[in-house]
Amino acid sequence: MIRVAVRGSLWFGLYVAVAMFPLAFAAIGVADQRRGFWREFAAALGFVGLSMMGMQLILVARIKMVAAPFGEDALVAFHRYMGYAGTALVFAHPLLLIVLVDPSYIERIIPWTAPWAGRFGSLAILCLLGIIVTSVWRVRLRISYETWHAIHLVASAVAIIAAVVHVELINYYIDRPWKRGLWIVMSAALLGVFVWVRIIRPAIRMRHPWTVDSVVAERGGISTITFKPVNHAGFTFAPGQFGWLSMNRSPFSLTQHPFSFSSNGDDPSALQMAIKSLGDFTTTLAGIQPGTRAYIDGPHGVFSPDRNEGPGFAFIAGGVGISPIMSMLRTLAARGDRRPCHLFYGVNSLAAAAFSEEIDELASELELSVWYVVADPEPDWSGDRGFISEETLRMRLPARYQTLQYFICGPGALQDAMADALGAMAVPADRVHTEHFNFV
Repeated sequence: MIRVAVRGSLWFGLYVAVAMFPLAFAAIGVADQRRGFWREFAAALGFVGLSMMGMQLILVARIKMVAAPFGEDALVAFHRYMGYAGTALVFAHPLLLIVLVDPSYIERIIPWTAPWAGRFGSLAILCLLGIIVTSVWRVRLRISYETWHAIHLVASAVAIIAAVVHVELINYYIDRPWKRGLWIVMSAALLGVFVWVRIIRPAIRMRHPWTVDSVVAERGGISTITFKPVNHAGFTFAPGQFGWLSMNRSPFSLTQHPFSFSSNGDDPSALQMAIKSLGDFTTTLAGIQPGTRAYIDGPHGVFSPDRNEGPGFAFIAGGVGISPIMSMLRTLAARGDRRPCHLFYGVNSLAAAAFSEEIDELASELELSVWYVVADPEPDWSGDRGFISEETLRMRLPARYQTLQYFICGPGALQDAMADALGAMAVPADRVHTEHFNFV
């Protein structure tokens, strides 16, 4: 745990250093001191904002060594907030020039009066504004995930390219050989990441396809899709991890979809994902036929008992959140692991409890206690009713519950409520693990 914290601190320190590094262009070697503090300050904000925009690609590039200390969901959340911060800095760049330096600068921003440098700068700002609007209000605007993803990628690329052209046309801060050399290195590094993400890695996946072996309807509107590797050995994974899936499309396509693995992580011969039809891509799964070609980018994620060892485990699942939990239970059973486990499974009705028969079988193979918490039970149901709560946990967990490792997966409201409940129960924060699949 200490090693992970150190690695995380180093990566964060590197992020801050790279974000601030472009200040060298504005702060070193500028001979004309008559330009004034606010003009130089506005330029500095623009450079830092541009650097942060460039690093946004790295944060979501699925680079495992970068994501390992944090988890990809945490990196995506950081990416979201840094997007806001970077955009604010980019917006502040022209605003300060107009308000604090010279109001006539507005003519350098309006497209029909601006020089080409200003036009490219304005284009970058408009693209960033479009990214924020379509991300924050995607649902209200009824934009599908695939359409949003395409807009996000294209607008981001145009924004960065336009900002780079803007700096080139201004030329004031990169007019010396050493500055131009640094500028070229930074631009080349960003281009290299893009080539790796969009060309090299998809080409590697193209050589390691999978095929759909079966599609099985489960309770609760969930489908289990089994994939078999084609002319390769497949891969193992830490139970609880996930992969990015694309079916009936090239691995070079803009959009893939993240789904947790539900199968035994130690078995590379077959890979399973339990997926619920919730809209967009998932609504097409019922029509997927065996033999369909698929590509899987994985494994990813740190939501796993293998990465968070303990004397026992407590699993809290709601809805399709049972998928990674099933992977954990199946893997522990295959390993003959006898550490005590406790499963709290929240469902609308017992009839909607996916994998309930298998879970009951696993309870006899593992040291597993299972509690179904049913929101809308049948009249004769004698078990827990309503929703999983702090009272439910206190009543069912053993006396030494603070030593367990907790894994929570389900709707956001469930995860937040359970994190609050465990905090009130004085469970150490580093023993509570969640997986948020909010990649927008």
